[in-house]
Amino acid sequence: MKTESMKILITGANGNLGQQLIQRLCGEHDGVASGSLGVRALVRSERAAQTIRDLACPNPPDITVGDYTDPTSMREATSDCNGVAHLVGIIKETSTTSYTQAHEDTCQTLVRALEGTPVRRIVYLSILGSRPESSNACLASKGRAEALLENGPCPATILRVPMVIGPADYASASLRKEAQSRFVSLVGGGRTLQQPIDSQNVIDAILASLQAEHSENRQFDLGGPESLNHRDLIQRAGRLYDRKPWVLPIPLGLARFFVGLMERTGKNPPITRAMFDILQHDDQVDPTPCCRELDVSLTPLDETLASYVGPESQIHE
Repeated sequence: MKTESMKILITGANGNLGQQLIQRLCGEHDGVASGSLGVRALVRSERAAQTIRDLACPNPPDITVGDYTDPTSMREATSDCNGVAHLVGIIKETSTTSYTQAHEDTCQTLVRALEGTPVRRIVYLSILGSRPESSNACLASKGRAEALLENGPCPATILRVPMVIGPADYASASLRKEAQSRFVSLVGGGRTLQQPIDSQNVIDAILASLQAEHSENRQFDLGGPESLNHRDLIQRAGRLYDRKPWVLPIPLGLARFFVGLMERTGKNPPITRAMFDILQHDDQVDPTPCCRELDVSLTPLDETLASYVGPESQIHE
């Protein structure tokens, strides 16, 4: 599948990665001429559509407002596309959106909408550790969603990623705040392994997957170039501000108890048990097979931190 003859549907296009993918495809970036590409952005509301318009891309995408679980909306969105980048997903359930709705229902709707369309490959962004039998509700839901796509009418590429660091996202903002703090409270003293990846590397992998000529399903675990504990990650970021944050450890059991308490007593707690366990999941994978297969070069961690976490990053936000 060649990019110069493709029309790509991006679901969840108003999310951080969706916007970056649109900017890559609907402008001129890294020598890719966007005028030869067709891009459709599927979003759920007019407000989300305005977010896409505000990107002011040289070659604006076609924007469609619809429900990801509505067969008619999905059918119309996929009708003349060759590839789909399915970026819809959550790590925290809310009173209005469950994991099943966000993951399995959207994938089931997408699969059913593809019959008779020219779509030749789906690329699905998942989470490291996702599998149907996981004890974590989010990871299990993601795993079931992956299986639905892999049993669909066209090949699917599953990209499982850890923390993604990019412009103006939650992970970058949180890490920037921690890096500048004098004291940082971390669960378990920050021993959890992180393997953050540059958002542009994820975009590279999505585009390479969409161009693949393979007719089979593919699964890749893609992490950043280094796996290090959260404490060390904060110290690395702190160097950019000439700081060395002092870590105040929070016992894991105590933290999990209070998260459970908030979930049981609050209508919309800031963190749930499933989300908490994902954040405490150790990320340590070998990205080499994915990088070799998709011809993706990973950005060094220090370069990513300087771009999106360090002092210079705030100038562009």
